[in-house]
Amino acid sequence: MKQTGDLNLIKKINKSIVLDYLRRHSPISRARIAELTGLTKATVSSLVNELITSNLAHEIGAGMSSGGRKPMMLHFHAAAGYAIGIDLGVNYILAALTDLSGTLIDEYKLEHQNSSLEQVIELIQASIRVMIARAPQSTYGIVGIGIGVPGISDEQGNVLFAPNLGWQHVPLRNLIENEFNLPVVIDNEANAGAVGEKQFGIGKSAAQLVYLSIGMGIGTGIILKGELFRGSSGFSGEVGHASIQYDGKTCVCGNYGCWELYASENALLEAGRLEFSDPKITLEQLLKLAGEGSLEAKALFTQLGRFLGIGIVMIINTYNPEMIVIGGRIALAQQWLMTPMQAEITKRSHPYPLQQLHVQFSELGSKAAVLGACSFAISSFFSSNKVMVELQSYFPD
Repeated sequence: MKQTGDLNLIKKINKSIVLDYLRRHSPISRARIAELTGLTKATVSSLVNELITSNLAHEIGAGMSSGGRKPMMLHFHAAAGYAIGIDLGVNYILAALTDLSGTLIDEYKLEHQNSSLEQVIELIQASIRVMIARAPQSTYGIVGIGIGVPGISDEQGNVLFAPNLGWQHVPLRNLIENEFNLPVVIDNEANAGAVGEKQFGIGKSAAQLVYLSIGMGIGTGIILKGELFRGSSGFSGEVGHASIQYDGKTCVCGNYGCWELYASENALLEAGRLEFSDPKITLEQLLKLAGEGSLEAKALFTQLGRFLGIGIVMIINTYNPEMIVIGGRIALAQQWLMTPMQAEITKRSHPYPLQQLHVQFSELGSKAAVLGACSFAISSFFSSNKVMVELQSYFPD
């Protein structure tokens, strides 16, 4: 019995390895998978046939040959299932539908007033229903839901503390799983943004990456040696609540002088309301004014850029990353933020870490976090026993 169990475990591990190489390197041949993995050609061929039967792979024709028989090329079947991602903002919900490779299929966005927990949960559920309705027919259907939240969550999917939402101890995963009977992954939205940029955006080649999500608050996702860094209790990345002014404004987190009070979209809007005597001014209006040449609007962005640079220096000195990616809605103002931000970074940083540092604005823009959330759902699907262990019970020979 022990030998049988060991053999089954080895087969499950090998199938996972083959599928991973197929996902990351397709189109690819059986021989090339065997070469990359060190598995025998017979083992790879058997496992690939199972994956084809399971509709996770298909043959796409003969490839190029350097001599001899042309290899049959394999392609990962990304349309075998779909994932839903949710980026939960303080005043918006962005939902996305991707295939199993993370390619964006559809998206849906709505605004909310954060008037109550119940209302926000209902809007999250409504957004998920829209994505489910828009999903094409597929073998596996919706494989899972990933949700990025502006706060701290535990491994059970409880949102422990989301200060800008006013949430504490919200069992979000249970609420969504019970409604849809689908696997749900909850994580910090900046972590989701970091994963989105690493897998699909400007950070693909960076092993040490810090992603800044600049919205109504500031969140930070940290990639170290290619892996998401969470800290011992999942609290890593709350750099937005580090003090840059010891006796500064009071923050909703209970601290004083937090970075996000000076360098977030909310900070920009507060300054804009005073400057233009408009209590309802928006980021889009300020961008329009700056684009039309308003010196007052440009000055607001310059001030914000300086505060961004001051906080980024903390990150440089703490993590010494090779790349810092600035995302969130504030990235729309890149043309007015970059110069003052870079000036503060240069003035306040040691020269040596700057030599190999790249500070970039996100290529994915507002989609980084929601694509990362989809990636969480996809990763959970492929690491689950349902796929790796019991696949053949769903598709018997």
